[in-house]
Amino acid sequence: MLTLALSCSVPTWAVAQAAPEAMLLYCGITMVRPMTEIVHIFEKQENVKISIAQGGSEDIYQSVAKGTVGDWYLPGEPSYFQGPERQKYFAERVLVGHNKMALMVVKGNPKHIKPDLKELLRKDVVTTVGNPDSGSVGKESKRMLEAAKLYDKVVRSAAFLAPDSRSITNALKKGEADVSLNWRATAFFPDNVDKLEAIDLDKTISPPQPLMLLRLHTSRRPDLATRFLALAAGEQGKAIFRKYGFIDSHDKPTR
Repeated sequence: MLTLALSCSVPTWAVAQAAPEAMLLYCGITMVRPMTEIVHIFEKQENVKISIAQGGSEDIYQSVAKGTVGDWYLPGEPSYFQGPERQKYFAERVLVGHNKMALMVVKGNPKHIKPDLKELLRKDVVTTVGNPDSGSVGKESKRMLEAAKLYDKVVRSAAFLAPDSRSITNALKKGEADVSLNWRATAFFPDNVDKLEAIDLDKTISPPQPLMLLRLHTSRRPDLATRFLALAAGEQGKAIFRKYGFIDSHDKPTR
């Protein structure tokens, strides 16, 4: 299994050249770990190779829209596949779990951050938030902060805008930021669990967002692509998502 990192500067044809005979999954960065496990299982079951092109949800959507190859797309939240212009690329979809935003801090919460969006404006902490133009974490952060009438203030006070969830976790681990908004599951990844923690927000402020795995019309093996959806959405796939801190209902965080 080959994993490729995508950015706006990497055209889809480059992915096709890198793995011409592999099936291709476009995956938002936050979901790469559970999807990698599911891919390994499917590869053994079906004797097929799958490449993962990872990046911000908007960046990889642009590759889907501009390209003629690919089998699946998994963005971080629903707006990336909603609307007639976007839906034309997708043949079917399944629910694999839910994403939920949280305040993210270093382990032990040394700055005593409270579960309140206004904590992002404290003058004694360094804040970063996601860029809404590149990935789902930025788009969802903007939606939440605009609903609270805090977005412009937070952006002005933030040290920088991060392109994706991985950049946010790295900034916290390197001491470049004290607090951010991020997908809560990232706090439970093996290389983050001893260094970061999530401060959960009320679901009225941070509602769970469904994670939909979509089969693309460009799939050259729609039979295999549909079987992959069944694996990811089945009990085995959902258990893998729960292991990485994603939630499987609107009321019950699994970690």
